[in-house]
Amino acid sequence: MAAKLKVFTWSDGFHAFTVATTSRPKALEAWGSRQDLFATGLARPLTGGPDYDAALAAPGEVVARGLAIDVGKIGKAKRVKTRGPSKAKAARIEKLDAALADLDQHHQAALADFETRQAALDAARREAEARYAAERQTLSGDLKAARG
Repeated sequence: MAAKLKVFTWSDGFHAFTVATTSRPKALEAWGSRQDLFATGLARPLTGGPDYDAALAAPGEVVARGLAIDVGKIGKAKRVKTRGPSKAKAARIEKLDAALADLDQHHQAALADFETRQAALDAARREAEARYAAERQTLSGDLKAARG
């Protein structure tokens, strides 16, 4: 079953942008917004009117109505092109990703070294405990024989 369409709108002061979609995140995506316009109070659900009808007639398409420019004219909004990060930002992200991977690799190597050293310590402890137990048993036997 397809999700029920809801109509959302927001305005930049010059145009009202309206879209019929299933959720707020999808409306933000259709508008090409990187910020939550609903949280700031700029966007809101719409329940009726000409923008509502135009948006329902073209689900997923952003409908623009002029408020200060082309007043009252309703039509398809120009598609917003969402760009990726700038070259500088992409280079910084790549550098940080590499640094993070390098840090993870060094951490894993350090953990492996700790495990090796801990295994050696455990073996030395077992050996010391065995030596102690053998010497104690010998001395206890000698003490018993001397008392006896």
